[in-house]
Amino acid sequence: MVSQEIPKNIVDKCQKKLLKTKYDLLNQVREAQNDMRFSEGHGGDEADQTVRLMEEKEFLNRNERINYQLMEVEMALARIEQGCYGICQETGEPIEPERLMALPWTSLSIEGAEIRESMNKKYAR
Repeated sequence: MVSQEIPKNIVDKCQKKLLKTKYDLLNQVREAQNDMRFSEGHGGDEADQTVRLMEEKEFLNRNERINYQLMEVEMALARIEQGCYGICQETGEPIEPERLMALPWTSLSIEGAEIRESMNKKYAR
């Protein structure tokens, strides 16, 4: 079932982009894991150990970012399946097609993102 608000051709294009993004992200995870395996080691002086710890931290940070984006992509694909893709979770209005094409995993319209940002600022104090 596809949302009545967003044209089917836009949803189809976004779904293709989402699936490609998912594939690319999973490949990035595999490559990062392989790179990390090659750099494993326990010996070396303090400088070697420091470099290894920095590489591990960079790996973990990168993996966290990738996992977050992968989660966003999966949620967008689920919204397509549920028929509510392209509807702003903040305003309930359709998300701009240009925004969906640029960020197919977004769940907020421009207006919804501004509302969410102002609410976050308000409660961050």
